[in-house]
Amino acid sequence: MPDLGLEVLGKGQNLPRLLAGLGIALRISLISIAISIPSGILLGMLMTWKNPVVKVLLKVYLEIIRIMPQMVLLFLVFFGTTRAFGWDLSGESASVIVFSLWGTAEMSDLVRGALISIPLHQYESGEALGLNRVQVYRYIVIPQALRRLIPLSMNLITRMIKTTSLILMIGVVEVLKAAQQIIEANRMTSPNAAFGIYLAVFLLYFFSCWPISMAAKYLERRWR
Repeated sequence: MPDLGLEVLGKGQNLPRLLAGLGIALRISLISIAISIPSGILLGMLMTWKNPVVKVLLKVYLEIIRIMPQMVLLFLVFFGTTRAFGWDLSGESASVIVFSLWGTAEMSDLVRGALISIPLHQYESGEALGLNRVQVYRYIVIPQALRRLIPLSMNLITRMIKTTSLILMIGVVEVLKAAQQIIEANRMTSPNAAFGIYLAVFLLYFFSCWPISMAAKYLERRWR
C-alpha cells in the first residue's frame, strides 16, 4: 500500500494548526463578504442611474478591479502602500481591504445585472397600478431581482473563500501556509507528507464551500 503521508496529521498539533489556519481564512473571507454585500448592492443600484459621471466612475472602478489579479492587488496594498505611505498594515488587514474591494466590484455587477434584467413593462405596470417609484421597487422589482441575485451571490461567496489561499503570499498563516510549514517540518521523517496534508486542505476547503454551493443550486432549481 502506498505511503500517503496521512500519519502526519496525527502528529503533535498538525491538525489543529490546519484548522486554525482555516479559521483565519474563513474569518478574512467572512469579514470581506460582510463589507462587500451591502456596498456592492449600493454601487449596483448606482450603476443603473442615468447620471453619466457616476456611471463612468463606477465602470472605471469595476474594470480596474476585474482586470488586475487579486495577487497583484495584495502586493500593491500590503507592500506598496506600506512603503509609500509609511503605515503599519498587517497581512490580515491588507487581505480584508483587497477582498472587500474585489467582492464589492463583483457584487455590484451582479446587482446591476439583476436589476436591468427586469423587463421595462414590469416598472410600467406597477406605475399603472398607482404605485410610486419606491413601491415599484419594493413590491415588484426587488423580489424578482433577489431570485436572480441570491444564487449568484452565493457562488461569489464560495469564490471568495477559495481565493483566500492567495494571502499566504503576504505572510498570513492561513490553512495553505500552515500546510506548507507542516510539510517542511516533517520533510525528513515523512517525505510523502505533502499528499496527506494537501488532501486534508482539499477536504477542509471542500466542506467549507460545498454546503454554500449546494444551497445556490437548490435555489436556482426552485426559482427557475
